[in-house]
Amino acid sequence: MNRRLLAALWSITTVVLLASGCAGDARAPIASAPAPAVAASGSTPALSIDDLERRTFGYFWATANPRNGLVPDRYPTPTFASIAAVGFALTAYPIGVERGYVSRNDAIARVTATLRFFRDAAQGPGAAGMTGYKGFYYHFLDMNTGIRYRNTELSTIDTSLFLAGVLFCESYFDGPDPAEREVRRLADEIYRRVDWIWASSSDGAVALGWTPEAGFHPLRWRGYNEGMIIYLLGLGSPTMPLPATAWQAWTSTYGSRWGTQYGRTYLEFPPLFGHQFSHVWVDFRGIRDAFMRDKGIDYFENSRRATYAQQAYAIADPMGWLGYGERIWGISASDGPADATLTYSGKRRVFHGYAARGIDGARTYDDGTLAPNAAAGSLPFAPEIALLALEEMQRRYGSAIYSTYGFVDSFNPSFNYSVHLNGGREVSGIGWVDTDYLGIDEGLIIAMIENYRSELIWRVMRKNPYLRTGLARAGFTGGWLDGAP
Repeated sequence: MNRRLLAALWSITTVVLLASGCAGDARAPIASAPAPAVAASGSTPALSIDDLERRTFGYFWATANPRNGLVPDRYPTPTFASIAAVGFALTAYPIGVERGYVSRNDAIARVTATLRFFRDAAQGPGAAGMTGYKGFYYHFLDMNTGIRYRNTELSTIDTSLFLAGVLFCESYFDGPDPAEREVRRLADEIYRRVDWIWASSSDGAVALGWTPEAGFHPLRWRGYNEGMIIYLLGLGSPTMPLPATAWQAWTSTYGSRWGTQYGRTYLEFPPLFGHQFSHVWVDFRGIRDAFMRDKGIDYFENSRRATYAQQAYAIADPMGWLGYGERIWGISASDGPADATLTYSGKRRVFHGYAARGIDGARTYDDGTLAPNAAAGSLPFAPEIALLALEEMQRRYGSAIYSTYGFVDSFNPSFNYSVHLNGGREVSGIGWVDTDYLGIDEGLIIAMIENYRSELIWRVMRKNPYLRTGLARAGFTGGWLDGAP
């Protein structure tokens, strides 16, 4: 089945579509562990956060290629690997240890296989046969060989999400035995060889991507969006770091993003993932850069306000979509039912396949599609409304959207045009339902559930010296950052 792959990056004042293509014929690896049981057809048991976390963990443990650690971009549709999904997998494995899903030794073996592959994978400027260049990695890789998939770009954001998982493992596996020492050594090698200077301009602004065919993407990462993690890791490098001016380059467009939406004043970014991804690994509570000190809040509070604005938008439901309300919300980058203009409630409406949906109506691709990962990703910020949203999705739609690996990527109660589907299925009484799970969205779910439940990732990363250096060089002060690791 063909599909479009859109890496939707809200940069500067426009949406940048980084990469597009068709699904390849890479075979999904044989599961290395039994997948959790599927909920019985037609049943809608009450949501259990533990069950959701366990099932979501199963995505990474069962679908990853155990030989090289590569994780499919999506499943069960045959596809290529996503390096960002690998970063989330590396984050998920210690969670599995803490929750008793896998043994520490088994997790170490999987992490080690992953890190060895990326440490040894071919790096070079050639257009073919390479996994990366200058320490960065191509966005998509062949699941089996690990080399660049077709003409995908060398991605600075996806590399950074991968590196965040690498550093989490480095800090988590802190034991004295040789196996854990090897994890730390491999992680350090991978992180230290990234040439952040090469990917940045004179003021430190980092390019969105690079290809051997066209060079650097013309646009640079400038706030506010999910790209904070790029700059924090780049500033923290002990070998080829970004210059001190990089954080100022990143925040230079903040002024145009600060505003009031649906009763909340905050740094705006229409899709929720921009308020969530960097927060997976960084505990922003109580630490502030110059911009946030001036505003009197921190980035954690900013994401909390964005979550409440999202709920308020769903209550207002300006486009009149089905299902939206106080307990049903979640608009973010996700799969969608179709790329088509169709009649809905007497009006012509544009629907989308994969898109970075946001809370500003049709202008930001709102087409009635809801993503459970958007609500799950806000659990640490606003559990009082995020948990209710997940529970209501499960209660109302669970028989169709909750299965082997937890929630499927997305669903759309307003879409009932089966002849136009470019993926997913039509379910009577529910609407369009995705049939795939997406690696990066599964990763957001399990990571933010664990941060909500135990703060595991935040606690571990607060002691990582590279992240602490990056935050300090970006001008963050206060809270846990002023204390001992």
